[in-house]
Parts: sequence; structure tokens; C-alpha cells
Amino acid sequence: MTESAIEQRLRGHFEASIAAQQATLAREMPALLRAAAALADALRADRKILACGNGGSAADAQHFAAELTGRFERERRGLPGISLTVDTSALTAIGNDYGFERVFAKQVEALGREGDWLLAISTSGHSPNVVRAIEAAHAQGLHVLAMTGKDGGAMAQMLKAGDVELRAAANVTARIQEVHIVLLHCLCDAIDELLFPTR
Repeated sequence: MTESAIEQRLRGHFEASIAAQQATLAREMPALLRAAAALADALRADRKILACGNGGSAADAQHFAAELTGRFERERRGLPGISLTVDTSALTAIGNDYGFERVFAKQVEALGREGDWLLAISTSGHSPNVVRAIEAAHAQGLHVLAMTGKDGGAMAQMLKAGDVELRAAANVTARIQEVHIVLLHCLCDAIDELLFPTR
């Protein structure tokens, strides 16, 4: 029995996702280790992590914040993670008064403090409102963890000393998103182990 065309397509999604994960693992481990240590150090120092993105990346920002404030896989105290994508009153007020490009930047201005981190997620690296959030973060003294794909886009060119980029080794949006969620789960696990080590 031969594979149907649909089965071949579905198998191709799995194979492409696995290839993207493996390529990202081979390239990004040093940056992933730096990011994990830096976020853990910030949380240990009572700093917080703000997160933003659009569409699927907004869902990833919310997912990561929820893993911090609730839990990932072990019981521990809640950690300060805030998604900037969830307050519809803030998003619509800022969008109406200042434009959609400022919806995250204004929240960074209001909530960010020196030593905090901004998790900025964009599969293209070009999302204008995420780019503006990075600008606001730098102006406020925050560090930036940029999660990108493709060639890193504008975001990769904006980063300063102390910032970190985690770039998915993929060009297709779905593959980038799949890599991003694995990277975020790795960060959650590493933060837990660094702050609340198992004996």
C-alpha cells in the first residue's frame, strides 16, 4: 500500500519540524544557555520578564508568562512574568490613541524597570510593534531576549551588549513557531533548575 498524498504531506510536517529542531539545537545552544542564566539571575534579583508578540507569538508570550507565574513542571513559588498581549483595554486604548505600533512600547514604558527583561517574539524579526517595544526596553534599561527566525530581521540588528537572540533555524512560519515553543520550554526548565534545583 502506498502513502496517500495527504499522508505524505503530514509526514513532511513532522520531518521538517524535526530537522528545524535539530538545526536550531546545533546552532543555538550557547545562546540558549546565556539566556537561561540571564533570566534566572534577573528573577533571583527580583526583576521581572515582560513578553510580547503577535498572533501565534502572542500566544507564546502568554504561555511563557503563565509558566512563570504558575508553574512549569515542578512545584515552586510564582515568578514575575507579564504578557503584554492580554489587556484588551490597554491594547485598544493605546492602539486607538497612538497607533498599533505602540501597543507594546507604551506598556514597556509603564511597567519596565532597569534590570527587567523583555522577551520579544517575532517569527520574521520585523514586527513593527515588537521593534518599538525593543526600543522602549533599551530606553528604560531593560535587557532583551529576541526570539526570531529566518535571518533575524530588524530585531537582530537592534540588540545591544547583554541582550540575547534565539533564532529558529527555519524559514517557514510554522516551523519557526514550533522551534520557539521548544526554546521557551527549555528556558522554563532551566530557570526552574537554576532557581529551585532538585537535590
